[in-house]
Amino acid sequence: MLERRLQASLELMQRRGPDDEGRELFGLDGWTIALAQRRLAVIDLSAAGHQPMWSSDGRFCMVFNGEIYNYRELRRELQAMGRQFRSTSDTEVLLQAWEVWGAATLPRLIGMFSFVLLDRQTRQLHGARDAFGIKPLYYHVDTQGFGFASEIPALLALRPNKPTLDWQSAYDYLLHGSYDTGTRTFFKEVHELPAGHRFCYDTGSGELTLSAWWQPTIAPVQRLSLDEAAEELRRLLLDSVRLQLRSDVPLGAALSGGLDSSAIVACMRHLEPDATLHTFSFIASGSAVSEERWVDLVNDKAGATAHKLEIEPQELAADLDDLIVAQGEPFGSTSIYAQYRVFRLAREHGMVVTLDGQGADELCGGYVGYPGPRIRSLLELGHWGHAAAFLKAWGQWPGRTPMDGLKAAVAEFLGDGAYQLLRQLNGAQLSPSWLDGNMLGEAGVLPRFPLHRPFLSAPGRRMAAELARSLHGLGLPGLLRHGDRNSMRFSVESRVPFLTTALADFLLTLPEDYLVAPNGETKHLLRRAMRGLVPDEILNRRDKIGFATPEKDWLMQMAPQVRDWLRQPLNLPFLRQDEILKAFDQVVAGQRPFSWQVWRWINFTRWHARQFGG
Repeated sequence: MLERRLQASLELMQRRGPDDEGRELFGLDGWTIALAQRRLAVIDLSAAGHQPMWSSDGRFCMVFNGEIYNYRELRRELQAMGRQFRSTSDTEVLLQAWEVWGAATLPRLIGMFSFVLLDRQTRQLHGARDAFGIKPLYYHVDTQGFGFASEIPALLALRPNKPTLDWQSAYDYLLHGSYDTGTRTFFKEVHELPAGHRFCYDTGSGELTLSAWWQPTIAPVQRLSLDEAAEELRRLLLDSVRLQLRSDVPLGAALSGGLDSSAIVACMRHLEPDATLHTFSFIASGSAVSEERWVDLVNDKAGATAHKLEIEPQELAADLDDLIVAQGEPFGSTSIYAQYRVFRLAREHGMVVTLDGQGADELCGGYVGYPGPRIRSLLELGHWGHAAAFLKAWGQWPGRTPMDGLKAAVAEFLGDGAYQLLRQLNGAQLSPSWLDGNMLGEAGVLPRFPLHRPFLSAPGRRMAAELARSLHGLGLPGLLRHGDRNSMRFSVESRVPFLTTALADFLLTLPEDYLVAPNGETKHLLRRAMRGLVPDEILNRRDKIGFATPEKDWLMQMAPQVRDWLRQPLNLPFLRQDEILKAFDQVVAGQRPFSWQVWRWINFTRWHARQFGG
């Protein structure tokens, strides 16, 4: 029975690892232990990189997903201690590092990873996830044992019981667009190991313990001049890209036309002036959100071979179910489909690895510049005049108004009760007509507006604390899930050079006005650090689009198909589908404003129908 489940689980992860498959089953203290892996070969393509991988003395057996970018440096360190290696893989370096240093290995690693390792001597399973959660790890534990996998469908295949929907997660997503904010998933009893955490499962006692091995820090503040800080940021980012260019397979870059991905492409060209460089971009042709001008500018400067794609609404309709299966859980908007297509394009042109700019907004003060916490910091430091000047200057940028900044600042000082009340006074609903609030309440669902507060706190460091929160709370985790599932759907490894602990520890301890300038300019330090590498026109941009899609146009053109999807009975007691259809028809008729709510209805109903039937 376990063999069949294990095989079914492995088949579900074939695209994550098309190059090799391995498994080990053995008995231990009356338990059957099974470790299995599917491999996407990137470093050491030979059979010597096969997993599960055993230590030479047979004590440890490990399965590993991801890349250890500094494996060569760690290997030399271990060899200097007398260690012998059988392969040139980073997997063996990780395994031998654990043999020598145990959990103290984790802070030494530069990479993206999730791994599980059996220690047959102590009869314990050890596992860990990289500092930012770039690589996934889901688990389920009960009296019957412990299971884990890189994707939820693969984990569910290991379990004898049918999965059930977590109503709280469904409510938070459908109403607030909130997801990937903690260990909870859309499935009851399936959890996500938090980023920067490790676990130990004792096969004897059945006890599972979790602990953090890395967390962001916002203090002490580094005393560097702005130019010194820019020089150090440039050095750290180039070092990160240099390590992440290590690959035994073809490598390219995802390019949106924004500052972050442009910076990565520029660093790649700076480090390898003569290498062939391929970029892959989505172009919203004829739309106000088209980034083609900026994409062309970066490609011309870098001398890159450009690969572009455009998308028609019928393509989204045709690919939607595959996209939903690839993602595993509901997600935020159609921009994820644009990313899905970019990775497909990269694989069609022979790329196995891509570099991406994800994480720069969270570390460098991007998006709209975090006006609320920034103003709060200034006020706490007694800089009332600076706060007023910042609010005025911030509001002059495209897409912003001083009133937006003022609202964000006021929200910073609200307690939870006042926040809940103000949201309702502004017209937000906790139980719209298309949800049965009474039934949700009887099931224990908490009807409230999520208020995500930083886990770190320090007067005058409120923006830094918010950036740190976005790394492990609402924000980056969802984006990383999108990137991992979309890239792995096409057997592509997506690397994100901004996300290293060295860069985070540096950037989050800088003065806040280095990141968001007094005039409201976002990613101020990054722009300065990239002068001479990235075209000035990109650095001086005053807008932010990224992988934006003309979502309203797409979905309105798909209206008949959308109606059919929304009409399909889901048999969910709390969801009033007739009210959803009525609301959707009002949007189509122009009687109700278009919002991301439309996409959430579509995504959830299609996902639920595929996952649970209906």
